[in-house]
Amino acid sequence: MEGLRGPGDRPSLHAVAMAPFADRLAEAVERKRSQLVVGLDPRPDLFPLEVGGDVARFCGGIVDAVSPHAVAVKPQLAFFEALGIDGMAALEELCAYARSAGLLVILDGKRGDIGSTARAYAAAYLEPRVEGELPLGDALTVNPYLGSDSVEPYLAASRRHGAGVFCIVKTSNQGGAEVQDLALSDGRPLWQHVARLVAEWGADLVGERGLSSVGAVIGATHPRAVGEARRLLPQSLLLLPGVGAQGASPADVARAFTSGPSSALVNVSRSVMYAYRQGDHDDWRAAAGAEAARVKSEVWAASGW
Repeated sequence: MEGLRGPGDRPSLHAVAMAPFADRLAEAVERKRSQLVVGLDPRPDLFPLEVGGDVARFCGGIVDAVSPHAVAVKPQLAFFEALGIDGMAALEELCAYARSAGLLVILDGKRGDIGSTARAYAAAYLEPRVEGELPLGDALTVNPYLGSDSVEPYLAASRRHGAGVFCIVKTSNQGGAEVQDLALSDGRPLWQHVARLVAEWGADLVGERGLSSVGAVIGATHPRAVGEARRLLPQSLLLLPGVGAQGASPADVARAFTSGPSSALVNVSRSVMYAYRQGDHDDWRAAAGAEAARVKSEVWAASGW
């Protein structure tokens, strides 16, 4: 795609990458007055006809459209993996291109496995493959329900390379309650115990802005849980999926921002990527940009900053 750079052109900005993720994020939020993250879930069957099945071209166009309004993009790894080697090559291109557009890259993989496997995941996504280059992503979502030894490799990557780690705590899907809401002996739901663990894991990774680079994923479809998560995690970044296609609104996440304007991120995916499919839009990029601008403004206003 025109303007899209390949993995061989990955920027050599390792000094910047070594700064804590939370500090880099705070700078971006304050500069853009935005807490918007745009999820990238490529489905070729939903692409405009002019794009065909070109994942790199479509996702690159979305990056161009949303970069003035968002602080980060969040590629969902499964959608790229489903396309095989071509999809993974597109992911490499896209991460470099998003960085060149001034966006942070949060890789959504929800990885969770025993220590040796977790170390390989951390190396693949959060550590430079070649000295002097940036890692593939600035942050990664992980599943902490295997316990601390499965999370430690990602924490180590955060200490060494300034990576961000978002632990799945309370998810936006209905079925999550079957596990996450189970009551412990003291009456607390399991997810709140996991939230306390996240706070402990991130205590030594608090940056100059007072926020930890170890954060939590909390579904915006559970507004009460958002408020409780903020109480349990006063220094943690909260990543809030569920606004847009899943039904939550910016008002549902207002309590997440009581620790500061940079303390939470709102993720919107399908409603931005495929905005051109809603109504009469001649330009799919313009439609994505307009929807991103609208959500950015509403979230900033709801955050109270």
